[in-house]
Amino acid sequence: MMAEPMQIAFFGSSLVSAYWNGAATYYRGIIRALAERGHQVTFYEPDAYDRQEHRDIPDPVWASVVVYDNGEDAALQALESARGSDVVVKCSGVGVFDDLLEREALGVQDEATSVIFWDVDAPATLDRVGSDPSDPFRDCIPRYDLILTYGGGEPVIAGYEMYGAARVEPVYNALDPSTHAPVACDERFAGDLGFLGNRLPDREARVEEFFLRPAERLPQRRFLLGGSGWADKPMPTNVSYLGHVYTAEHNAFNCSPTAVLNINRESMARYGFSPPTRVFEAAGAGACLITDHWEGIGQFLEPDQEVLVVRSGEELTELIEDLTPERAREIGSAALARVLGEHTYAHRVERLEALLNGR
Repeated sequence: MMAEPMQIAFFGSSLVSAYWNGAATYYRGIIRALAERGHQVTFYEPDAYDRQEHRDIPDPVWASVVVYDNGEDAALQALESARGSDVVVKCSGVGVFDDLLEREALGVQDEATSVIFWDVDAPATLDRVGSDPSDPFRDCIPRYDLILTYGGGEPVIAGYEMYGAARVEPVYNALDPSTHAPVACDERFAGDLGFLGNRLPDREARVEEFFLRPAERLPQRRFLLGGSGWADKPMPTNVSYLGHVYTAEHNAFNCSPTAVLNINRESMARYGFSPPTRVFEAAGAGACLITDHWEGIGQFLEPDQEVLVVRSGEELTELIEDLTPERAREIGSAALARVLGEHTYAHRVERLEALLNGR
């Protein structure tokens, strides 16, 4: 049963640019699915970090995009223009004036307007709040009508409840079949193993362990690295560094190598139940996905049948040596069937609607 259409205002990093913004495809999948069910979404994003100069998509027909100037007054004006919406969502990691927006968003809360905090990096948020008793977000947590998280399962729910959250619900990443699907192989991305991910402090050591060291051990194999920030990183000569790979090329990147790799950030691996967007993008393209181990993977894909799981760089090295194209295709086909059947954004939004309507 369809819910009554709602006016929903999102304050996030960016809907139109994935440049230094790994949450972009998550936002797009959720918001497109909301629009397909009749809801009207306005996405407010700051003109920051050169994201507008690196857009992946034009303003979409399924959402209104408001780009506000990178200043406190502009952020507050954008928030005021959202007053009167049925739902106002402050997402984590906007990147500028987060403390301001997290505090002031609660000022538009009334009987007609629910205010939600949507955490797209809950493990990092909880680690930060836990290490700093003076963090101003602590006082905001109990005042939000609902905390939604990108993942994290029971450990994240318990973490937020410890700080007084009224209700916490994960809304996991998923597949948008309209944007991520199998395509023909592109020779630019042909190779044995591909990895997409920006260079971040709590990911770099794991990239060294699970990607760069296996590449050193397998000099005869071709490895592909996409993402921002790696240009000055020493790497073996058999690693082709591609720089930022735009979302329009993700399908080709996922379909062309024998396998693609997911490497969780340290905090997400520690909390578990936090499948990144890349997991569903790769599965939706029918790619053979290899991931580092994290608790809860079986809730999304079945190890050894729909995804290959490794606990160390040594295990990954052995797997790449033994992986045949036939086996890779079997894994990819099984993963595609699983995510289409259970893990699309349409599936996620059915649950989300019930939460937004208080059910």
